[in-house]
Amino acid sequence: MNEAVEDGTERVIDGVRRVYYDGYWIKAYDPPADSLKEKRRLIEALTRRLFNHVEHGINVPGDRLDEARAAYDAESVPERKRVKGAMLAGALFNRAADNFTKLVVLQARGEDVSQHALMRECGRCLQEALSLGRMVLHRSGDEGIDELWGEPFRAFSIPIEAFYQSRYIKIAGALRGIDRISEAMTATFGNTQLFRGIEAPIAALCRAAKAKCETLRTDADIFDIWTDFVVAGEHLTAFTPRLVNTPTLETLQFAGEGRQILARGRDLIGDIARARVAMPKSTREFIERCERYRERARAHLNPAVLGA
Repeated sequence: MNEAVEDGTERVIDGVRRVYYDGYWIKAYDPPADSLKEKRRLIEALTRRLFNHVEHGINVPGDRLDEARAAYDAESVPERKRVKGAMLAGALFNRAADNFTKLVVLQARGEDVSQHALMRECGRCLQEALSLGRMVLHRSGDEGIDELWGEPFRAFSIPIEAFYQSRYIKIAGALRGIDRISEAMTATFGNTQLFRGIEAPIAALCRAAKAKCETLRTDADIFDIWTDFVVAGEHLTAFTPRLVNTPTLETLQFAGEGRQILARGRDLIGDIARARVAMPKSTREFIERCERYRERARAHLNPAVLGA
């Protein structure tokens, strides 16, 4: 499809309804009804997803918010203050989720909760948690993923349909990150004797990861899609360099380092696919690592070992 396509365009492609954003046709889903009850469910799901992808130990219950704040305010050592700030952010998120549960109960009784004090507190908690989100690292320890901290606040602040549209934009960014990492691995290891045949498992992982990224866990296809994703990652890291004759120690070292880079690429692609947001810092650093490896290999390895 070479014609210009506007973002938000929907089409059925190979029997699947898809929506176009930023160069990608992404699997589309109908948003739930825009009600306080559905917003509560959405924010709870977003909060669970957030804690699943960030560093351990920050999922502090909302009823311990005052304790978390006191610990953060009293801390002066920068490294320790960052961790306590992350714990405070977790407590703020959980307090907001607790309040939403109470609001839904009040609404079910027929009360108008649009101006309720709990509603205003939800907004304050989510906004403060968002401001602290920069202190929180991804579970890999490499960088933060600020987009995940902003999602519950956006879900609280805007209509659910608009929130779903914003998610497609972030998924497109994640798909582009997966493509860039895959391209870097192929450029580094493809068409070489040492890693002859690596292109196919890299491409398989790229396809499977992008399918995983765009598919909701509630989708009936998730069983095959998740299985494809896991198996593709296993095949990539099981790849054995093609060592011929009696390899030199230098060749063995480059082969081992190459396998480490491929494993890191698999992990990074997996992190992005599961979080469904781009990780630009980690992606940039990985591509730079691939480039440095490629240049050193060209300078030090025998062309018969490295060349096509």
